[in-house]
Amino acid sequence: MDSFGGLRQSALGRFSNGIRRSKLMKLAVQDICGSKAASRNKERLVAKKTKKKAVVRREYTKADVKELRTHSKARTPVAKLAKLTRRSVGSLRQKALKLGIGLGHQR
Repeated sequence: MDSFGGLRQSALGRFSNGIRRSKLMKLAVQDICGSKAASRNKERLVAKKTKKKAVVRREYTKADVKELRTHSKARTPVAKLAKLTRRSVGSLRQKALKLGIGLGHQR
């Protein structure tokens, strides 16, 4: 732990706003003294983490594979195909790779 109660000097140096820096310095000093209010205030100043989206996986049906083969022969662009099938470009490319077919308008 450094002299600022766990806050590195580089973390304090990131804030260009002098008022915010002084607040962090004040909170760091109060944190060393063990103030509970200081730790609550410090939590407010730290950015909140965003929640990750839950990954929803859909199996490829026989109809999906047939449609993918049709679009492969028609040389439909992958971005357009992704919007039509509501699947990611990476998902379509991986499935085409496993099926051994080319995908996209430029191959």
